[in-house]
Amino acid sequence: MKIYLKIWRQKDATSKGKMVDYTLDGIEGDMSFLEMLDILNEELISKGEEPVEFDHDCREGICGTCSLQINGRPHGPDTRITACQLHMRSFKDGDTITIEPFRAKAFPVVKDLIIDRSAFDRIQQAGGYISVNTSGNTVDANAIPIEKEKADLSFNAATCIGCGACVAACKNASAMLFTSAKVSQFALLPQGRVEAADRVMNMVRQMDLEGFGNCTNTGACEVECPKGISLENIARMNREYLSASVRG
Repeated sequence: MKIYLKIWRQKDATSKGKMVDYTLDGIEGDMSFLEMLDILNEELISKGEEPVEFDHDCREGICGTCSLQINGRPHGPDTRITACQLHMRSFKDGDTITIEPFRAKAFPVVKDLIIDRSAFDRIQQAGGYISVNTSGNTVDANAIPIEKEKADLSFNAATCIGCGACVAACKNASAMLFTSAKVSQFALLPQGRVEAADRVMNMVRQMDLEGFGNCTNTGACEVECPKGISLENIARMNREYLSASVRG
């Protein structure tokens, strides 16, 4: 399979970037998208040219680092997958594929397709910790009664891998789906209720400080999320925030 690539190249965070054209031949449908980029880089290196920098780690849809905007969609044309799980059989012989980094003020480009997503780390850090009484005999966490529905909802929220697809999909570059998932995974459990008010206030405040926009209510974030994080988490975070605000 022969494909034509248009890839964003940017020397560093302060340099002006541009789209550069490449052509690859002999690409097989069973190759992953990142394997295709590996082949491109091998060819570039063999020619003495600078390889395309892109983030990757687990290549199993777990780490969330392979954040690529592919033909205008976060992680490409398929749903509920990361870029590393996308295979070249999703494209046709002769296709032109445009590859860019996620675009958001809070996700500055470091080099080529690599972005700085440390804003997400700071939002999580602003959430703080959960209080656990360790005096005397510590109660086994499994011994605390939790409704199955709440446990399932908390677990689903916790599956967020922080890839940033929700931000890239939103016209306002909102991080509300990510932040609400991190709020919800604790707010739904008794262990997280002690600091619940401070947690949501601090995380939302940090989200705003990082420069993320407001929710557009279009639902694009949930559609493009590789883990299918539900919009219900945003509604839950809004309720938590309102409740915390009223209590002062």
